[in-house]
Amino acid sequence: MPEVDPRAACEAGHLARLRGIRRSRAAFHALAIGVFALGMVMPGAVRPAQADDPQIQLGKALFKSNANPPCSTCHTLKDAEASGPIGPDLDELQPTKDQVLAVLRDGLGVMPSFAETLNQSQREAIAAYVVWATRPR
Repeated sequence: MPEVDPRAACEAGHLARLRGIRRSRAAFHALAIGVFALGMVMPGAVRPAQADDPQIQLGKALFKSNANPPCSTCHTLKDAEASGPIGPDLDELQPTKDQVLAVLRDGLGVMPSFAETLNQSQREAIAAYVVWATRPR
């Protein structure tokens, strides 16, 4: 059997690993670009909500005046032109959808529960709207 130089074998193995890593990175980047491109052009792909989204519009209407009492009575939210002095400023708080849903369902402090006055889809619309309105677009 021919003698193998251990140093040469080590360098060859290291180079092969580096080539593999480079190929893996290139494949990952190609995949990521493809997924991003598909999300941009495929109908039905998940996209951030827009102002004209029906759920966002319903949530805004409920927030401003259709809930009883309206959220805008107590809360500040720039997009809704609301400056309620009682509840937290939602633009500053930037609650998650789950946080909004929990508070709408259970109430918190002086805020009442809306579990009896708003159905689940209405509460989800308000939560979606609050999250949409408080995040940069």
